[in-house]
Amino acid sequence: MRIGIDARLVYYRQAGIGQYILRLAEALAGTDQENEFILLQSRKHKQAIVEQPNFRRVSLWTPSHHRLEQWTLPVEVSPLGLDVLHSPDFIPPFRRNCQSVITVHDLAFLFYPSILTKESARYYGQIDQAVRDTDHIIAVSKSTKRDIVHCLGAPETKITVIYEAANPIYRPLDDERLLRQVRQKYHLPDDFILFVSTIEPRKNVPTLLRAYRQLLDSYKRSEVLVLAGERGWLFEEVFAVVEDLGLESNTLFLGRVPVEDLPYLYNAARLLAHPAVYEGFGLPPLEAMACGTPVVVSNVSSLPEVVGDAALLVDPDDISELTVALWRLLTDEGLRAEMREKGLKRAAFFSWEKAARETLGVYMKVGEG
Repeated sequence: MRIGIDARLVYYRQAGIGQYILRLAEALAGTDQENEFILLQSRKHKQAIVEQPNFRRVSLWTPSHHRLEQWTLPVEVSPLGLDVLHSPDFIPPFRRNCQSVITVHDLAFLFYPSILTKESARYYGQIDQAVRDTDHIIAVSKSTKRDIVHCLGAPETKITVIYEAANPIYRPLDDERLLRQVRQKYHLPDDFILFVSTIEPRKNVPTLLRAYRQLLDSYKRSEVLVLAGERGWLFEEVFAVVEDLGLESNTLFLGRVPVEDLPYLYNAARLLAHPAVYEGFGLPPLEAMACGTPVVVSNVSSLPEVVGDAALLVDPDDISELTVALWRLLTDEGLRAEMREKGLKRAAFFSWEKAARETLGVYMKVGEG
């Protein structure tokens, strides 16, 4: 079978869906040496994502999310003789001569339409047709599957849940020299609470800041709050809250951190706080657990599904509940040890090898059906 994977986004975006494509392609290469895989990469991306005899790189001129994509992409893809085309970035070419599989990571753009630019609204506005026309849908969580069924009317039988996994680089690290180097690079204190994600409204950072202020005032804690992530839409509110609460000297905003530094940040942190109000999957909590770092997460959307019993779950709207959870993980060494062991075990449940095998099963089912 000849399977195409649309990997153009990797050139434009290394995080998020770009990482999903990279990890999946690498895992497929380690899983399947029989089928032929065509990796559709941007013409600007000169290096092959995977170098293996049954993997072939094809350069495409059509950029990701381009306004003419639905016209030019079919022209480029049609001559390849694909049996199945996997579109990991939601939207497939609607004119095609092969079977189609799409991955839906979340429907944040439906729940939070104000996050969209004019161009992204045009692109993601095609989701109804994409879900209707594709032959099969991969959802990255049961929560996302429910959203697809309820919001877009897709039949459950058309959707397979295949979990993502943490990059293998996320693991417990005990190299004190390297940990010290990363602390020095980012001017980190010995003890800190970590937040990792884009700073945007659905990540619920203002609530975290208010809970942190309460932690300092009511429990007399001294840990610094470190936030790693680029500024998304409406980030200004976060900095206004920092100023209103007088937290300028207690918070450290690192901006976007290179992937290779993140394992050290997780390992150095006392805990990860992730009080998001919506996630399609939620990789930061899983990455932290894979590093042995205790985690506090919201009890909404996909997050309980990902962490299981290996994290403290809180109402994302309850500042006091979040404050108490932070305090417990900072002070209760028995609880910290329990969450560490449970987190490592839970993180091991997810693997890209498993995801690759299950994804390959979808390709076979669709291609033969």
